Amino acid sequence: MTADLINEPAGSTSADASRPAAPHDTANHLVADGVGAEPASRPAVGAPHDTGTEQPLAAEQITGIRERIDEIDQAIIDLWQERSRLSQQVGRTRMASGGTRLVLSREREIVERFREALGPDGTQVALLLLRAGRGPL
Repeated sequence: MTADLINEPAGSTSADASRPAAPHDTANHLVADGVGAEPASRPAVGAPHDTGTEQPLAAEQITGIRERIDEIDQAIIDLWQERSRLSQQVGRTRMASGGTRLVLSREREIVERFREALGPDGTQVALLLLRAGRGPL
């Protein structure tokens, strides 16, 4: 699935394509059109303080959990970028020494490791990681 498909509101037209899509754009699009509009006192969907609850204790707990999620996301991004750089370095070193561009047995091993750990989604994660390190086939 591409980022365009993720951010594109349901039922959008090609005229909408020129408008930059925001996360959760479908909900914002509906509110802008007056469909499903919320009272003005509540933050818009995707607003920084939107926790989906009006109960202060639950909102505080959700905010704390989201802060940890953001930390984990940053760690994943940092590790993804490091892994990509290292994989590219391996590829350059292998090719400079007369080796092949890819080692398919190694790629299969990585895909299988992720599939075993994460299930069917692990296969997709592994394929994305491999592509980030070696580029598209």
